[in-house]
Amino acid sequence: MENSENSLSEGGTMRVSTAFAWLIVVLTAYYVQYGQPYLARQYAYPLVYESAVMKNASTYHVRPSMVAAVIYTESKFDTNAKSLPGAIGLMQLMPDTAHWIGEQLNQSSLSDQDIKEPNTNIQLGTWYLSYLLEEFKGNEILALAAYNAGRGHVEAWMQTYGWDDNFDDVDKIPFPETKDYVKRVMAHEAQYQLLYSQLR
Repeated sequence: MENSENSLSEGGTMRVSTAFAWLIVVLTAYYVQYGQPYLARQYAYPLVYESAVMKNASTYHVRPSMVAAVIYTESKFDTNAKSLPGAIGLMQLMPDTAHWIGEQLNQSSLSDQDIKEPNTNIQLGTWYLSYLLEEFKGNEILALAAYNAGRGHVEAWMQTYGWDDNFDDVDKIPFPETKDYVKRVMAHEAQYQLLYSQLR
């Protein structure tokens, strides 16, 4: 009788152990499939102000993933971000540039506080990305370089080094900061496309 009870006990323990092992397998598979992307979206690559990103990307014909990547690279979605040279807001716009963009959009009375406001900042920054993409014939490397270093520098590099609209070698960008900036935006955009299907 004692042996029989021991056998039942061992059998029950084995079933519990097997069930627990399967639970671990299922939970591990769930984490790999869903947990890692969830944590990445929450902590590594958040998508704040999604509606403004999507709306302005659609309006100005820029990939939303590029807009999100530029915001992440510029400010990590910190509305209070301000650079030493004075760039402000999510997309780190210089006030003079932002006022010029505002004039193109019939918003000539923008204050610096207006420019800092998230929805306005995203609108102005996305319009400017669109403008640069058009100016550089759709070349994203040149457009991103111009967003960081200024159009004048990129135009000068094109003349000096004989670049054309087919330029594709990021490593040839002479400013280390701009070279690194373009690479980071491209890498961040790849992550945003991976994590958010609506941005693709």
